[in-house]
Amino acid sequence: MTGVLRPGHVQIRVFDLEESVRFYRDVLGLVETGRDDKGRVYFKCWDERDHNSYIIRQAEEAGIDFFGFKVLNVETLDKLEADLNEYGIETSRMPAGDMLATGERVRFTLPTGHIMELYAEKSAVGNGLTNANPGPWNAASEHGIAPVRLDHMLLYGPNVAANKKIFEEVLGFFLVERVLAEDGEFEAALWLSCSHKVHDIAFVEHPEPGKLHHCSFLMESWEKVLRAGDIMSMNEVSVDIGPTRHGITRGCTIYAWDPSGNRFETFMGGYQPYPDYETITWDWDHFPQGLDYPQRKLHESFLTIVT
Repeated sequence: MTGVLRPGHVQIRVFDLEESVRFYRDVLGLVETGRDDKGRVYFKCWDERDHNSYIIRQAEEAGIDFFGFKVLNVETLDKLEADLNEYGIETSRMPAGDMLATGERVRFTLPTGHIMELYAEKSAVGNGLTNANPGPWNAASEHGIAPVRLDHMLLYGPNVAANKKIFEEVLGFFLVERVLAEDGEFEAALWLSCSHKVHDIAFVEHPEPGKLHHCSFLMESWEKVLRAGDIMSMNEVSVDIGPTRHGITRGCTIYAWDPSGNRFETFMGGYQPYPDYETITWDWDHFPQGLDYPQRKLHESFLTIVT
């Protein structure tokens, strides 16, 4: 793997910081890794090696501030910034240390209104296991829901077609699946990958810019997803959909909301595409099956509620 490697971090706005810390630490089971002088709290999933992947800050409005993808090295970061500039996208540099344990970040705004970053350096803190003869899990992997990693984001905004061109032509992603609108031509939703994953990011056409649909956390198995559902119920977490299976991506899932109304997903499964695979297309009549394969239902809350 070269170029853009994977989703690296996302910063989310919450209403009550300490309530949200308790939720993400004790219910979702993320590992708190630090706090900074801007009032942000940093987390990572138990099996992630880098210092942070999920950052929260207190605000009057829920939603997403920005998200970042890690790239191979500093040389790749410089080249991608030059490629973005040549394509006509204005970038800026966020200095090393602006985020805890994170190097310089190249920041730019997508046509959908989302702020995206690329970065090459983040301090490695490990997953609590040794690098010599490690065990398969540790105590952190059993605390709360305990996802393995931040897997992907689904974002809502206008002009997803322009986003698609940037991701394909500049950043080296490929289109894995898509949903066509009722006219059979317009691409209403896109699932894009920079790796062997069924998606690293997805976009849905929406009139308001910069909206968050959900951040997704990877679970090891369907049993772990069901256990996550038990933990959600024990803690009276509001659930949107699931447990169920998507037709799109074949993922098995539960969607729920944090205390501020930011949707998150506990996700497992999906197939492993390669860049030479033909894009899978869902027409509008079969979109209910794509969303919820067993019930073949378009859930109104899933389609309309964003932060």
